[in-house]
Amino acid sequence: MEMYKRMIARYISALLDQVGEEEITALLDYPQHAAMGDICLPCFKLSKLYRKSPQHIAEQLTEQLSSDMIERVEAVAGYVNIFLNKGKLAKQIIEQILGQADSYGSRNIGQGKTVVIDFSSPNIAKPFHIAHLRSTVIGHSLHRIFSFLGYSSIRINHLGDWGTQFGKLIVAYKLWGDDELLEEHGIDELLKLYVKFHEKAEQEVSLEDEARQWFVRMEAGDEEALQLWHQFVNISITEFQRIYDLLGVEFDSYAGESFYNDKMEQVVSELEHKQLLEKDEGASLVRLDAYHMPPALILKKDGSSLYHTRDIAAAIYRKSTYNFEKAIYVTDYAQNLHFQQWFKVIELMGYEWHRDLLHVAFGRVSLEGMGLSTRKGNVIKLEDVLMQAIAKTKDIIEARNPSLNDKDKVAKEVGVGAIIFNDLSSSCIKDIVFTWEDSLNFEGETGPYVQYAHARACSVIKKAAQKLGQEVVATDDGLATLTDDASIQVIKQLAQFTEKIELAMHKLEPSIVSRYAIDLAQSFNQFYHHNPILNAQDEVRQARLALVKAVQITLRNALYLIGLAAPEEM
Repeated sequence: MEMYKRMIARYISALLDQVGEEEITALLDYPQHAAMGDICLPCFKLSKLYRKSPQHIAEQLTEQLSSDMIERVEAVAGYVNIFLNKGKLAKQIIEQILGQADSYGSRNIGQGKTVVIDFSSPNIAKPFHIAHLRSTVIGHSLHRIFSFLGYSSIRINHLGDWGTQFGKLIVAYKLWGDDELLEEHGIDELLKLYVKFHEKAEQEVSLEDEARQWFVRMEAGDEEALQLWHQFVNISITEFQRIYDLLGVEFDSYAGESFYNDKMEQVVSELEHKQLLEKDEGASLVRLDAYHMPPALILKKDGSSLYHTRDIAAAIYRKSTYNFEKAIYVTDYAQNLHFQQWFKVIELMGYEWHRDLLHVAFGRVSLEGMGLSTRKGNVIKLEDVLMQAIAKTKDIIEARNPSLNDKDKVAKEVGVGAIIFNDLSSSCIKDIVFTWEDSLNFEGETGPYVQYAHARACSVIKKAAQKLGQEVVATDDGLATLTDDASIQVIKQLAQFTEKIELAMHKLEPSIVSRYAIDLAQSFNQFYHHNPILNAQDEVRQARLALVKAVQITLRNALYLIGLAAPEEM
């Protein structure tokens, strides 16, 4: 609908002094009810400018506004309610979608620009649990949204492969490790060792000191320490890749924290040169009192680095390597202060691009109100959730459609899609209480509901080809018949797809696309139940088939943007 907004804004701005087309476009909105038009202009801000009542301005514009794309205009309670020509709207939108197909909704607004998206970033030697799902699927969807709008999008998995936790794991391994168990159980055995360390360290505080010493040895390049570290990394990446394959997620870079080990000395030197670094009880830090934040710790007393150091080094490296337009970090909101601190340090270092660093904060995941913690072993492995979702989907398929082709493939696409959509169906910042019941619920406003609407559209098109030998080719006169309420509701939603994608990009909020997909699927099902398709008269049938095809294309594109497959049969 954006092009119709711009068209109407152009007409209205030509009728008004002192107000430009862009200002009018920003004021135009979509009414909540069809009886109030397709596009409306509230005249309250114009009232202050022209010192006339909103209703008087609305009536004046109503008398003067006309176009072959406009059916009628009404002035109601200070609003200009504009009703578009339904036949022309149907023709233009459906022809556009059928012509653009896979690229419908895309734009080139990001052409020549690069965004770097840092997401997923699990910690080595810890299971990939359900809390990691949020960063992974939000970042993956943002990557697809930015790419769809023409940006070069770089996916970075900043693995948590460095830090004092590896000193703890080395201590635990040397005290209680069993190579046979490690070979057999992999990352689960590493988790047991990690949990045991924290249990024992509560009574034996010397273990923490020993762990810190092992990490210092790692940073100094100690051969034994690094050999054990590499072993833990390789075990972990094998498990992570299995999860990413299930989710359909890929990365352009796995440069984790360890990648920046040889780049941090330069950061420390630069901070010292710019007189930002201070000593405090042996540690090195950047004071941020003037900005109402605690100091950003750069080096510990023992000289080992911290998260701030590595993140600053990583940002400078990424700017140099990718020359990004935006660098986006997808983590939970518990890290808000951390990002505010080092973003501010980048600014104090004099880098103008500090304003291009963006933190997408998301709500935390808890288990029936109890926080997830690898230290206590209180986790639900994501692989278990995904496999249970796939198994449940397979059972449903066996009960409802046992003759379905590629049942295993469809079960994976729908089961995994249910888990992803459950995460992306609400705003990022919202906290999630994980329950098996909600995550594996396929009823209502869910991913499988949208996927089924897509499969239904595919089925209608397939039946038309098989029974009638007809491809989807609609005439102008036929498309002009799509003026009933159910058809127009679908068409108007189809017309808003690009706007929704751009809004999701600007707000860094994939749930906008998820919500759009649900709304379109619901409207399509209303259309499907109220309008005979295969049994309609020829010209009307072809027009309705064209609308079904347009819905199928748009749902497929929407599902792709949020990381879901679009099965043609279910």
